[in-house]
Amino acid sequence: QVQLVESGGGLVQAGGSLRLSCAASGTIFSIKPMGWYRQAPGKQRELIASITSGGRTDYADSVKGRFTISRDNAKNTMYLQMNSLKPPDTAVYYCNSPQNYMAWGQGTQVTVSS
Repeated sequence: QVQLVESGGGLVQAGGSLRLSCAASGTIFSIKPMGWYRQAPGKQRELIASITSGGRTDYADSVKGRFTISRDNAKNTMYLQMNSLKPPDTAVYYCNSPQNYMAWGQGTQVTVSS
């Protein structure tokens, strides 16, 4: 079965950085468009960054210029480099395919303090 495992979250101060990883198994990762989502307490889960199989990227306005999505198809892994973190970035971060939804992983908690 398909599994998505997110990692790399933690507690950081405002202005800090984190690098999240998404490891996929049981699926042909290299041909899937992928994305990072986040869900803050009391809010809907939202797509914040996406990347096509060919490497084209797109970002939500809230993270554009601060976050960078990338993928390493040989390692079946996707990354999210998060810089200049702000308290509103506090959320559980998930990965999935916007066009081919799979079962959600556990997510990884990112907490940004001020």
